[in-house]
Amino acid sequence: MKVSVFGLGIIGAIWSRHYAADGLLAAAWNRTPKPDNPGWQPDIVAAARAGDVLQIVVADPPAVEGVIVAISPALGPGKIVVQSSTIHPESSECFRKMVEARGARYVEAPFTGSKPAAEQRKTIFFLGGDSAVLSEVEPTLAHVSDKRFRIGTNAQASALKLSMNLQIAGVLQALCEGLTFARRAGIADDVFFEVLECNVANSGLTKLKGQKLRTADFAPQFSVKHLCKDLRLAVETAGAAALPETTLVRDRLREAESRGWADEDISALLKLL
Repeated sequence: MKVSVFGLGIIGAIWSRHYAADGLLAAAWNRTPKPDNPGWQPDIVAAARAGDVLQIVVADPPAVEGVIVAISPALGPGKIVVQSSTIHPESSECFRKMVEARGARYVEAPFTGSKPAAEQRKTIFFLGGDSAVLSEVEPTLAHVSDKRFRIGTNAQASALKLSMNLQIAGVLQALCEGLTFARRAGIADDVFFEVLECNVANSGLTKLKGQKLRTADFAPQFSVKHLCKDLRLAVETAGAAALPETTLVRDRLREAESRGWADEDISALLKLL
């Protein structure tokens, strides 16, 4: 099955290169032209017609809707839309109905793992949809991923992705506050991170972001604006009263955006302290 990738941001560009290297890339499209990307196709409908699997990885629900509406003339039997953007369950259901109304099939496939994981083909997908369709697309997704979990419905896959990002947000804020608290007490970063390795609070996020925090390296792996959007979608879905910590971290991310750090890595939360 050939893949057309829609959205060539940090992750989509990496996936498209992997698919191209494996001889699976049919086309690659992005709203802002990226002619140097493998498989670049400026015509979004032509890109959709070229592929069997149409994988969308863009910023937010409005962007996903825009892609689906634009490619609708190319949708029909034989096409599988794999939606990998982080959206909320309500949007997922809406997009599934739009795709199926054109005779195509729909899979929700949000993922975890930022730029380093994508580069190493260690992305982890949360798959939602009809089991037969999942069986069709899973061998293709295996080319860019390490694990693929079958979650249930498309809406459930979307919900699980948001729930995972709530964990990232909460742990990151605590890590930034803990590091700042220790620094203000005159404790060296080497000591803080060495002790944290032995503490129950240590996490994979510490390993991923520890060096960035120590060196004030805010080059994006997962940008402030995208995590802020994810927390907004979660709060819109569940309500602020149900997610008090998430609401607080969302507000911190909004503050980071207002200071011009929207495109920096989420570790830029440290600068607010």
